[in-house]
Amino acid sequence: MPDTDAPQPASGPRPGAAGIDPKLLEILVCPVTKQALTYDRAAQELISEKAGLAFPIRGGVPIMLVEEARRLDEDAGSPA
Repeated sequence: MPDTDAPQPASGPRPGAAGIDPKLLEILVCPVTKQALTYDRAAQELISEKAGLAFPIRGGVPIMLVEEARRLDEDAGSPA
């Protein structure tokens, strides 16, 4: 059985995508790199690996503002 909490490509329909319209996820791109995003259902974020940013999803609405994004390298410096 696949791990449903693992990040998934933002393209294609995904059942149970927490109310996010799959068509919306297909057309959203990173505002910095203009590349496809990866959906992380567990964290409710859209991930841009190339930009190193995670854009939050609040109330089913992706917040595509760089000022609101979490830097992915924030996790790298934290002790486990």
